[in-house]
Amino acid sequence: MRGHTGDELLRLPVRLRGIQLGRAVDVLLHPTQARALGVDVLCGDETHRFLPLSAASLGAEALEVDSPFVLLDLPPDSFYRVEARSLARLRRRPLSDGSVLQDVVLGPGWAVEALVLDGGRRVPLDGLLLPDG
Repeated sequence: MRGHTGDELLRLPVRLRGIQLGRAVDVLLHPTQARALGVDVLCGDETHRFLPLSAASLGAEALEVDSPFVLLDLPPDSFYRVEARSLARLRRRPLSDGSVLQDVVLGPGWAVEALVLDGGRRVPLDGLLLPDG
């Protein structure tokens, strides 16, 4: 998998055998590790559901799922809602070197392999820490 930015993921619909179930509206990152856990999907019934990225495959035009049951209807106090870091909330936050986070680049295993900083420049993590969020 070549690196994909959070913005690229958010442009993709979530589909089951060609049927659109919803669209990704946020990328949820692990609270302590530099990797994505899943995406917040706004489904056709206007309900937000959590899609673990381990249950999806990245196609050229969509995030594909094999079953609608992998879209989890989580309560507000669930781990993914409380502990995961929202990329939307992390954007425009300062990093440890004073630069400003715009996006993340996700690589194999949905690991954050680089950051997109102010001005659109991509830099490897290399000791930079994602802001708390």
